[in-house]
Amino acid sequence: MLTSNYQFRSNWLVDHATGTYTATLRSPTGGAADPALTSHGVDQARELGERLLKAEPPIERVYSSLYYRCLQTVEPFVRKAIVTDKRLSIRGETGLGEWYGAANFEHPVPASHEILRPLFPGLLDEEYRPLVTPTRMGEGVDELHDRVARTMDELIAQCDREGVRAVLLCSHAATIIALGRVLTGDMPESIDTEDFRAFTCGLSVYRRRASPAGIVSGTVKCHGDGIATSSGASAAHAADRHKDLAWRGGRGVGGGWMCELNSDCTHLSLGEERGWRFSGDESFLGTASGQSMLDAGQLGVVVEGRGGGSTNRGKL
Repeated sequence: MLTSNYQFRSNWLVDHATGTYTATLRSPTGGAADPALTSHGVDQARELGERLLKAEPPIERVYSSLYYRCLQTVEPFVRKAIVTDKRLSIRGETGLGEWYGAANFEHPVPASHEILRPLFPGLLDEEYRPLVTPTRMGEGVDELHDRVARTMDELIAQCDREGVRAVLLCSHAATIIALGRVLTGDMPESIDTEDFRAFTCGLSVYRRRASPAGIVSGTVKCHGDGIATSSGASAAHAADRHKDLAWRGGRGVGGGWMCELNSDCTHLSLGEERGWRFSGDESFLGTASGQSMLDAGQLGVVVEGRGGGSTNRGKL
């Protein structure tokens, strides 16, 4: 399993009194919290794409957050890979979406397929239905990790049923870190522990420790920049999905996974840039007043990589 974080993009702001999101630069989709990559981010995506074309075993399936910057990140790889594998497309999975802290207002959602289709012609799997949908009121840190665990539990089961061995996931920094913890089962006592890394366009690789009977062992490759219910589920089924998956304590989802690469950036000409880690719960709710404590775009801590970058606060 390969995971990756999206690249450089512009920030946005949110008015914590009204829940209104604004951005200086207009997004191609029209969403204030849905910016495009910068030109440097586009260059990083091309470099990542070249590396992914050489992955062994070859990538058989791509799941991505539906935010524009994530789709831009996987586009160079999918455009080239689809030449030899016509079945390859991007499955838009909202369970891999951005993390917004708990709030008393609704956060944005990614653009619809109707808006994204002409922006990424021929790339989106039109028949795929997301497995998990995050609540629009935001999530606490534990809720984020449990949402990612439910997403991966269903996603891995889906791939097992269909005999898929190598999967690429594209998501956002907080979600990428949660993915590492959920897959390995290694949840630190302190949420801001710098364990699984999330540099822009970094590549993490996870290999399954043990496979269920009759299932071929697989790999997940992740790259990226976040209370969920199963999409379309009945109330009874949704309640069942809230069961404790018991992934903590080193167990991990889907039999558990080993991290072989941790946000590796050797494929990038400038190396590690703009890493990110948690800084507390990042809730938009004040403990007493109920007011927002942080604007969007100011969550977490930026980690300086060997390629340079700022140590100022900022949401990747």
